[in-house]
Amino acid sequence: MGCHDKGHVKRVLELATYIAKKEGADLKIVKIAAELHDIERDKPNHAIESAKTAEKILKNRGFDDIFISKVKHCIEAHSFSSGIEPKTIEAQVLSDADKLDAMGAIGIARAFIFAGENGRTIEDTLKHFEEKLLKLVNCIYTETAKKIAKDRHEFLLQYYKKLKEELSVTKKESKYEVSD
Repeated sequence: MGCHDKGHVKRVLELATYIAKKEGADLKIVKIAAELHDIERDKPNHAIESAKTAEKILKNRGFDDIFISKVKHCIEAHSFSSGIEPKTIEAQVLSDADKLDAMGAIGIARAFIFAGENGRTIEDTLKHFEEKLLKLVNCIYTETAKKIAKDRHEFLLQYYKKLKEELSVTKKESKYEVSD
């Protein structure tokens, strides 16, 4: 659970709250959606499964169907791979906050935690950068998050380039016999 641990949920909640305040989104919807967005993280199609579990939790807590529907949409649409477009400002906020946590220094740390958990090599992780992490900057909806994403993306890109450069040098150097 390392890269999607309680720390991830806390950071997403804090980012979502900050963005929601700046963008005028409904804080109650955003906060509850952020707290529950990865509740079923270990299941296939976690966004849909998390939304279903959130619905049960919120019904048990006495929330009305309209509120529950809004929270569910936020959770269903937060995932990069879900393919569900966030239609409300609240869903956009949660999507942005979740993506921001996968960018910058934190995103790099999380990528390598995931790699360690799943036996990925450095090269596998670089492929993950190419297939997902470096594309996240183009998937941000709100102006507030775009400002944060710009800096985080630049750091991610610099790190990616430096790591590729070092791996390239390592490959070149390994072709030569080293003697003491």
